[in-house]
Amino acid sequence: MTDPLPGLGLLLLVLLLVIVGFIADHIIGEHLMRRLERRLEQIPLVQSIYLTLKGMTDILNFRSRFGTSTVVAFPFPRDGLWALGFVMGSAPGAIQVAPPENLFMVFVPTAIHPFTGFLAFVPERALQPLNLLPEDAMKMEFSAGFYKPRTGWLSAPKSNP
Repeated sequence: MTDPLPGLGLLLLVLLLVIVGFIADHIIGEHLMRRLERRLEQIPLVQSIYLTLKGMTDILNFRSRFGTSTVVAFPFPRDGLWALGFVMGSAPGAIQVAPPENLFMVFVPTAIHPFTGFLAFVPERALQPLNLLPEDAMKMEFSAGFYKPRTGWLSAPKSNP
């Protein structure tokens, strides 16, 4: 007996594998990973190593952390020198020491090594928003300035931090 639609069996097999893979990854896999994480967090020495490594991999999840940030230039570490940074939000109330000025939290990654950086509390007036995508800013940082973004990146974008 011949198959009425050639390749139908192969198509159904691929579809079945995709469905099983989706269920295993998103339903069963997430449940197993949560249980494994809870167990690892209960072992004293393993806990500190695991949480450190997990934090480092979370940093690599760039888009969720920096994807919506505004890229700014501001005087750092002193006037006359400039650094690129990412506005992470308004500083907490306890840090707002100069009432007439609004302070912003600005993360300044260090070149070459993406796991370190500085968190600066910068007055809004000192921030110069740039027409630069966060991905391009990170490329500039990690390449130590070798990466050249598109022209016009030094101009201010249409919106402020």
